[in-house]
Formats: sequence, structure tokens, C-alpha cells
Amino acid sequence: MATKKAKNPSTLFSAGYEIFMALLSLLSIFNMILLFFIGDPSLGAVLALVNFVLIIFFIGDFVARLIKSPSKSEYFFRQYGWADFLSCLPFSQTNVFRLFRLIKVYRLLRDFGIRKIKDAIVQERADTALFILLFVTILMLEFGSLGMLAIESQSTVSNITTAPDALWYMVVTLSTVGYGDQYPVTTQGRILGAFVILTGVGIFGTLTGYLANFFLAPAKKKESGNELSDIRSQLDAIKELSAQQQDAIATLEESLTKRER
Repeated sequence: MATKKAKNPSTLFSAGYEIFMALLSLLSIFNMILLFFIGDPSLGAVLALVNFVLIIFFIGDFVARLIKSPSKSEYFFRQYGWADFLSCLPFSQTNVFRLFRLIKVYRLLRDFGIRKIKDAIVQERADTALFILLFVTILMLEFGSLGMLAIESQSTVSNITTAPDALWYMVVTLSTVGYGDQYPVTTQGRILGAFVILTGVGIFGTLTGYLANFFLAPAKKKESGNELSDIRSQLDAIKELSAQQQDAIATLEESLTKRER
């Protein structure tokens, strides 16, 4: 059992990344279910485009785990690597294999414990914030496009009438660029557009903070390492001084004993 637990984490990354991939897997399965209930071809096209983006993430995840694994065959056959590979295929029938990714998260929680996972997330809060940022961006692109397309399709003068139109509007609005070639004409669409703009500002603010932390972290780590080195040097000096004092005390006690005799 100990050997098995030691091998499992070999293909696991940080806690924030594993949770991020689990959320993407759940989102892809939810989209697969949603396709059965959406009769509008335009809305279905939005889901298909988002699913293509998710496939890119899954392919990158599979390749990264395969490279990281010490034993490629063990990862592929014993650690559900084959399920990761099948989940990358662009077929709706293979989306169900993304459920196996949730098993990795369960193993992560089981092997390391929820408390250690929380501590890891806190220690790597910058990376965790980035993964949350990416997931929120994907959610906004998908559900914002679905909502905008559903709202604007009710107007006869709308210029957001197709899935590419809706996704393009969401991209330029979330990025706070706003070319103006696509824009909502209904009141509900404008309210949704305002929410998307505010979300985009928050996303880029978080991204800016992450980049600042990324470039400043090495310097902070170096300073922290220098402080630890100084503390160790001082501790070694104190130990050496204490040893000298002990030797001096032992010499004095020995000299005193000889004189008393």
C-alpha cells in the first residue's frame, strides 16, 4: 500500500491545478448534457466551440502528465492515462472518460488530506488565483455568449446573431478592448454587457497581480534563503561557543578536583 501511494503523486501537480482540471472536466460533462436540451443550433455551436477550447487544455494536461511520469506505461495503464487520452478526443461519446479525472482529485484528497490541501492552496495562492481566473474566464466566455445570443436573438436589429459573433463580443469585452463591431441593442443585453465589462476589469486586475508576484517571487525567495542562511550561521556559532564553554567548565572542574585532593 505504501508503494502505491508513493507512486500516485508522481503524475499529480499542485492542488490548485488538480482542482482546476477537475472543474474543467465537470464543465465539459455538463456541456455534453446541456447539448441534449438545447434545440437552438446557434447555442449548440457556442458549446461546441467552448468544448474545442477544453480539448486543448485536456491535450496539454495529458502530455504534461505523460512527460512527468517516471513510468509511462504505469501512468497510461494503472493511473488512468488511457482515460486521459480518450477524454482528449473530439467526440461527444468520449467525454464521459473525463470523469476519471475526478478520481485523481479524490486520490489527492485521500493521500494528502483536506488540511494539507488547504495549506498547499494557501502557500500557492498566486498560482491558485491564476487557475481560478482561467476557470472564471472560460465560464464567462461560455455562459456569457449563451446568454447574449439568447437575448439578442429576440431583436430584429441585433448584430449578434451567430455563435462566432457572441464569442467575439465576449472576448473583446472581457479584454476591455471593445472594438464596437459587435454590441448589444436590447436593455437586457446591455445589462449583461456591463456585467461582463466589470468582470473583465477584475480578471485583468487579478492577472496583473499574479504577474507582479511571478516576477518578484524569485527575489523574495532569495532574500528568504539568505535570512535562513544567516540564522543557521548564528546558530552554529552559538553551538560552537556553547561547546567551548562546556569544555572550559569541564577543565576547571577537573583542575579544582585535583587541588582538593
